Amino acid sequence: MEDDCIFCKIASKEISKDLVYEDENFIGFLDINPRADGHTLIVSKKHYKSLLDIPNSLGNELQEAVKKAGLDLINSGKAEGFNVLVNVGEVADQVVHHLHIHVIPRNDGDSVRLFS
Repeated sequence: MEDDCIFCKIASKEISKDLVYEDENFIGFLDINPRADGHTLIVSKKHYKSLLDIPNSLGNELQEAVKKAGLDLINSGKAEGFNVLVNVGEVADQVVHHLHIHVIPRNDGDSVRLFS
């Protein structure tokens, strides 16, 4: 755990957040600045700076978490599909330097803009 990392504090339950997903190594919760209603972040419980730092052994589990979050959005009627977005490094708009994957719900005709 990194002392000043907001996602580490959420993962350790030091900061309360309503979780929409949890398994042994990952949690999911709604983004504080959503691109669309239901925009979910899948976050590693252990501190990894980015996707480049996660052990390969956790790759399948991460993929399953992302799939589950996306399917939950579709099955709940919040989305017809979804985008998966990963920012790696400040130049790619990574603001929190803790591994997280954006699962952004999409619907036909929405006005969601992923890039400015």
